[in-house]
Amino acid sequence: MSAAEGPLVVGVDTSTQSTKALVVDAATGRIVASGQAPHTVTSGAGRESDPRQWWDALSEALRQCGDAAHEAAAVSIGGQQHGLVTLDRHGEPVRPALLWNDVRSAPQGRRLIEELGGAKVWAERTGSVPAASFTVTKWAWLAEHEPDAVRATRAVRLPHDYLTERLTGQGTTDRGDASGTGWWASATEAYDEEILAHVGLDRALLPRVVRPGEVAGTVRDSHDLPFSKGTLVACGTGDNAAAALGLGVRPGTPVMSLGTSGTVYAVSRHRPADPTGTVAGFADARGDWLPLACTLNCTLAVDRVAALLGLDREAVERGRGVTLLPFLDGERTPNLPGASGLLHGLRHDTSGGQLLQAAYDGAVYSLLAALDLVLDEDADPSAPLLLIGGGARGTAWQQTVRRLSGRPVQVPEAKELVALGAAAQAAGLLTGEDPAAVARRWNTAAGPVLDAVERDEETLSRLAGVLSDAAPLLSRGTDTD
Repeated sequence: MSAAEGPLVVGVDTSTQSTKALVVDAATGRIVASGQAPHTVTSGAGRESDPRQWWDALSEALRQCGDAAHEAAAVSIGGQQHGLVTLDRHGEPVRPALLWNDVRSAPQGRRLIEELGGAKVWAERTGSVPAASFTVTKWAWLAEHEPDAVRATRAVRLPHDYLTERLTGQGTTDRGDASGTGWWASATEAYDEEILAHVGLDRALLPRVVRPGEVAGTVRDSHDLPFSKGTLVACGTGDNAAAALGLGVRPGTPVMSLGTSGTVYAVSRHRPADPTGTVAGFADARGDWLPLACTLNCTLAVDRVAALLGLDREAVERGRGVTLLPFLDGERTPNLPGASGLLHGLRHDTSGGQLLQAAYDGAVYSLLAALDLVLDEDADPSAPLLLIGGGARGTAWQQTVRRLSGRPVQVPEAKELVALGAAAQAAGLLTGEDPAAVARRWNTAAGPVLDAVERDEETLSRLAGVLSDAAPLLSRGTDTD
């Protein structure tokens, strides 16, 4: 390992499928070492993981980093949002965590909206309208279906909180991840006592919200990770807020992330409150806001269609008339948690490659339909769209986004932006810098810019029409408990 120019920091991304760790030179942004280990997730409507797997995966990822992790002066955890982690009096999981893409709590979400004043009131109060992904709906589901688990719960955490607490021994979270729970009020930046009382959740079970730039704690003695005692621990944040830090994005820059889920977001100086529920009014990890729209079906769904067709994921063919809405896991945007995939316009001469392209089109359409709501009115409509996530380097994804957006598309060369954002947050603790400024100093957003092409209005119009006409059919599954 060549000598680092500055202190070393560790950034962690505990995502749906795996945990990744990067050891980064805080002075230059150079990745000194990295590691990754998987977790398992149940399938079906219920998506659950054992939080202890996340810790084991973190241990393995750091082991792969070797001595560099031991030399780190600070660490930060970025993690999948919304997941409900319930801990007993010993700090052990009461049951597996309910993950963001577990849609069983859709009925509870609808009831909460009705019982507490409607969608507009929720948006003004918390910044978002609770969908099945939000933690508050999962807690309501658990109280209804597993009351013994609720009675045994002595602490409620989010995924990144769980790992941070095991590092420091203190229950903490940050404003970015707290804003995705549904019980943190964006208007006051505090837990909402009325919502907590309504769902029967004691405020004492929740973690302290650490301010941006504040130290969450230090690594305690009793751990089996290769950190030195006293290593600084940042507050961490949710994965999307961490990726925004990792890119160093400025207000108004549009970002599209293509992963298991798809997201579009932008940093904003204005507190969002979308009563339609399409845009979640998240806080960012710095003190600004991160209006965001999320789909449940993105790369995993398109890869599943490719597998069903026996095709490589790049084997797309352009065609007209066939529409595929790949809502294989229900959908969040549009809000159709009980929906399934829908195919329309199939003909004798439709090829497998055309079906696969239709799956790409359906996945990207849902994200672009929300982008205008995410961006402020003063955002530049011709600014390049930053394309990140696992799908961003795929040619079929790039070309589909270009064709349906009509925008230039920039693909940052830096990978693992969630972990890099966490590393920038850790570096900010040491240097006193804004983590986004750290990432800009590291030049993480640098990458090729693909020129804009004429927007495919015909495909956009067809997708909008099929989605509108099929809405009653797609909504049928949402009424099951």
